[in-house]
Amino acid sequence: MTQDPHTTSSIDQCKIITLERHHHANGNLTVVENDNPIPFKIRRTYYLYDIPGGESRGGHSHSNLHQLLVAISGSFDVLLDDGVQQQRYTLNRPYQGLLIAPGIWRVLENFSSGSVCLCLASEHYNEDDYVREYDEFLKRTSNKRAQ
Repeated sequence: MTQDPHTTSSIDQCKIITLERHHHANGNLTVVENDNPIPFKIRRTYYLYDIPGGESRGGHSHSNLHQLLVAISGSFDVLLDDGVQQQRYTLNRPYQGLLIAPGIWRVLENFSSGSVCLCLASEHYNEDDYVREYDEFLKRTSNKRAQ
């Protein structure tokens, strides 16, 4: 039986990574490829946009899914929580992404007008992979707080 990553994941496994970029007089180009520089094969890509002012997205964790979030336009904040500590990241550069490990609660908020969040995911959509209730997340991470 595989161990639930909620019991072992840490915010320390999440980080900002800089994507390959090419500067040109007529515009810039950023490159993302499987396994380079993200440490997983991309199986799903989607993006969030037209988020009304004051609204948030996310508010869940995943049991198996790795994600890379990129602000390809505008900016937004990502609050990460591993059950013990929290960390806030502001994403506002289209050549940087936030790598999120499984077992980490995430909330996206403070979207600027016209912002677009690109998500590259390691797995296809699977509702069973989600933990959508924060109380359930806290139950799954309780061993970390007991140490």
